[in-house]
Amino acid sequence: MTVVTSVEQLSALYGAPGEASLVKVTDHLLPEYRAMIEASPFMALATVGPEGLDCSPRGDADAVIHIEDERTLMLPDWRGNNRIDSLSNIVRDPRVALMFLIPGSNTTMRLNGRAVVRIDEAITQRFVMDGRHPRSVVVITVEEVYSQCARAVLRADLWNPEKFRDTSQLPTVGQMLASAKQGFDGAAYDREWPGRAAKTMW
Repeated sequence: MTVVTSVEQLSALYGAPGEASLVKVTDHLLPEYRAMIEASPFMALATVGPEGLDCSPRGDADAVIHIEDERTLMLPDWRGNNRIDSLSNIVRDPRVALMFLIPGSNTTMRLNGRAVVRIDEAITQRFVMDGRHPRSVVVITVEEVYSQCARAVLRADLWNPEKFRDTSQLPTVGQMLASAKQGFDGAAYDREWPGRAAKTMW
C-alpha cells in the first residue's frame, strides 16, 4: 500500500493547476457569482468543532441564502431536529464552507468564510415564512468564493430524471432508525412524518 504523506507528493502527481482554476477565486461576490448563488435553493454547510466535522444540508423555498452585500451572507436557521451540530460548531470555531447546487445547472458554487450566530430580533424578524421566523440567523463573512467545474455533476448525471432512483426500493428513515436502535417504532415514525413535516417546515 502506497500512501501520500505530503503536499509535495500530491503536486508531483497532479501537476500545476490551470489558470482558470486560480483566477476564479475572489474574496467577494462578483455580480456573476451573486446571480448563481441567488439561483440556488439548496446548499451544504460544512463546519468544524472540538468533536470533529459536520456537513449539513440546507434548503429554502427560493434562494437558500440571503445576500446582504458582496461580502456578507445571511442564512436563516429554519426548524430541524434541534441537534444544532452546525450552530454548536460555529459558536466555537467560526470557519465555514458552503457548496451551492442549482437545479438544472452543472456548475456549483463554493464559498469559504467565517460565521456568527445572531439571535437579535432586528435580524430574525427579517426572515418570515408562514408567519414564523427563524430562532437564529447565521451571518457569514466571505473570505473566498469561486465556481466549481461541471465534471462532478456531469459524471453523476445528476439532473437526468431517467437516473432518479426508485425510492420505494430504498430504506425509509423509520427503518434506518429501527435498525440503529432496537425497539424504536420505525413504522410509526414513517407514518407520522408527512403530517409532522407539514406543521414544522418553517
